[in-house]
Parts: sequence; structure tokens; C-alpha cells
Amino acid sequence: MSKRHVLIAAAILAFTSASAHAQEWQVKQDWVAAHEAFLAGDALRGRGSATPDEGVAAAYVAAMFQSYGLGMAPGMTSYLQTAGVTKTTPSGHTSLTVGGLTLTQGTGLTVLLGSGNANAGALTIGGEDPAAFPAAEVLLIAPPEGNGGGAWINAAGAKGANLVILRETDFLKAAATRRPPRPSSRLTEATPRQGQIDAVLVSAADYDRLKALAGTTAAIDPGAVQRVESVTTNAIGFLPGSDPTAGVLLISAHLDHLGVRPDGTIMHGANDDASGTTAVLELAHALASGDAHRRGILFVAYGAEEIGGLGSTYFGEHPPVPLTDIVANLEIEMIGAQDPKMEPGVMMMTGFDRSNFGTTLRARGALVAPDLYPEQNFFQRSDNYSLALKGIVAHTVSGWAVTPTYHDATDDIAHLDLPFMTRAIQSLIEPLRWMASSDFTPEWSEGGRPEPR
Repeated sequence: MSKRHVLIAAAILAFTSASAHAQEWQVKQDWVAAHEAFLAGDALRGRGSATPDEGVAAAYVAAMFQSYGLGMAPGMTSYLQTAGVTKTTPSGHTSLTVGGLTLTQGTGLTVLLGSGNANAGALTIGGEDPAAFPAAEVLLIAPPEGNGGGAWINAAGAKGANLVILRETDFLKAAATRRPPRPSSRLTEATPRQGQIDAVLVSAADYDRLKALAGTTAAIDPGAVQRVESVTTNAIGFLPGSDPTAGVLLISAHLDHLGVRPDGTIMHGANDDASGTTAVLELAHALASGDAHRRGILFVAYGAEEIGGLGSTYFGEHPPVPLTDIVANLEIEMIGAQDPKMEPGVMMMTGFDRSNFGTTLRARGALVAPDLYPEQNFFQRSDNYSLALKGIVAHTVSGWAVTPTYHDATDDIAHLDLPFMTRAIQSLIEPLRWMASSDFTPEWSEGGRPEPR
């Protein structure tokens, strides 16, 4: 090749590289607005969990994945993953019988949690120390005043209890009055131990009477509960990597919301979490452009988050790739508005200090910073957590976790900050592209990995 040809080739290469840099992928606000207009519009009626409206939202996400060039996940024959959901509505007429003593709901018995099943077992005294609870099917426990009782119920469940009887406190009684038992939902395929605990309150006097009956059979009768079967849907798209041994990056959000209130009000959920679903779509759009990355990338929009994270739970039990192949999970939750306490343009990452995932993304240009509300336990309150419990480094990013529109009718398109959303999504593209192309694997910090239940 002549010197002249070498110079021409070098000039063309330089021009091509400069052009590629100049044409770096740009998220358009119009694209963001278009996704929101469909997902959070009146037609989808708030995308209620495990409803046909949620199914339509999932079908839209799946169609967009396909249009961007994503394939179906390994082993799947569809972009959609479905799971059965059982919704149980309490009767309001629960009764508890121990020996010759019977207490009924509303007259001596207050229901905190109801499984809808007729549970029974030998009554065992659990006392006041959760760490010392014995293994038993039925535990009688006395939480201190001022505590919600959740830790005691969880500790009893960990010891195998299917029925927990708590001594009443003013705090617990007030909490039960504010939030009476509501319909509960669980995966239809769930094992008998999942979602099956009954927890009830009894007065101090009845607690003492029950203590004297320790060792006898205690039985809970839920009355005539109503059960309805439905289906929840996850939308899944996949970008294969060039190196099948390099692992998979998971980018996710939940696509459901609260549906329609009894009075007919549509709970649009434009921020929670149509905004996260939009982010997943536009990240898929961007990352599907150009050459294949070293790692595969899974894009998932979960169903049924609002009724207990059922879609992500099902995904974790039926992953299209082995969970050991997932190197990290970024969940995107409510990026439709920014917390005024954060620096302009920046999102917070839950559990930021639990791993080196957030610091690495930030070093590469992602607009993320530590969680401002650790006392709210947001790390444990989104779809990332079920995977974190399985050992996967999984975090959620959010624009304003305590936004006034949360679970309110004002969570609509009119209250979105579309420029902030667009910038936030844009900031994640190159850090995630780099991570998908590198050999860097996020790791838990010492003590950062949550312990399985």
C-alpha cells in the first residue's frame, strides 16, 4: 500500500471513529413520552396486578423488545412468562378454638394476618424473646408495647409456626384498626409454607387463659373465604453475549400498578412504575444498537409487584438462565420525579454501600448516589430483593422514593418530570454498556449481602 493510501485509510478511520463518538446513542424525550402515554394512559386502567390490563402492558413491552432486535431468553418459546396467582378474600368470621375456649373475630379475636386455611397444632408458649422461640406449629407470644409485631411473627414463622397468637397491646390494636385484613395474593404453585401464616390478637386476660391451656390443640377456622385464580405476566427480552461464559446482566422494573379503585378512579402509576418500565425499554433500545457485548443482557418487566413481588419471585424460581450466571441486577423504580434533597439530575440507589455496584456505575458516569432514607428499608421493598436473597448483587435506583404522588391518584403523566427521566436513562447507557463488555463483576461489601429468610 502506498504512503498516500495509508494516509487516506487513516483519515477515513479517524473520521469513522469521530462520527461514531459524535453519534453516541441519545434517548429522545419523545420516545419516553410515547411509552408513558400508552402504559399510564386510561386504556390500561392502571395495569392492576394479575389482571388482563397488566397482560396488555406486558404484551406491549414484549413487542417493543422484539422491535428493538432482542430475542427470546434461552429455553423460552415466547417473550412472555406467566404464573398463576391465587387471591384470597377473608370472610370476616374467623374463630379460634383452644380446648373449651372459643374466640371469634370482632368479639375477643382480632385478625392481623389470615391465610384462609384451617390451621391447627399443639399450643406452645413462645414468650417474649423471639431468639428463644421453640419450634412449634402454634406459638403464643407476648410482644412488648410499641412494636408492630412483625419481627415476632417472622421469627415464629421461621420456627415452623402456622398460627401465631399475640397478646394484645395498645399499639397492635390501633394498627389492626387502621389496617384490617385485606385480600391476599400468592403464587398458585407456592409451597404450603409460603403465605400460610395466621396471626391473631387476643386480650391480656385471654392470653393468660390460653397459657393455662398450653399443650392442647389450637385450631383456627377462617370461615367462608373467597378464592379467585388469575395470571400474572413477566415480559422478558434477551441480548446474547459474544462470550457464553461471561455471565448475564439483568435490567428490570415492574410493569403493574394498583388498577382501578372501587369508586372508579384509575390509579395510573405513571411514576410507579411505568417510569421504570420505560427506562428498561429505552435501555434495551440503546444497548441493542451496535455490536454484541461480551455478556448477555436480560431485560425484564415483572408483573404483580404491588401484591407481594410475585412476578419477580416466580422469575427467581424459574429463571431462563441459571441464577449463578447473573452477575448483577439493576432494578429501576419510580424515576419519574426527582427528590429535591438530591443533587440535580441524580437518582438514589438503595443499599448503595452494600456492594461496589453503585460506586462503579457512578465512576462511569451514571447519575446515582447513596440512599437518603436507609430507615425506610427501600432496599428490601422492591423486586431486587428476592434476587439479592439468592446472592445476586441487586439494587434499585429511584428518583424520589418518598414522592407525594406515591400510591395516589396524582401519580399520572401530568406529574412526571420527563426531562429528568430522559437524562437519568441516558446516564445509565454507557456505564451498563461498559459493564456488559468488561470482565468486572460487582461484589457484596463485607456484611452487605442480605441473609435468606
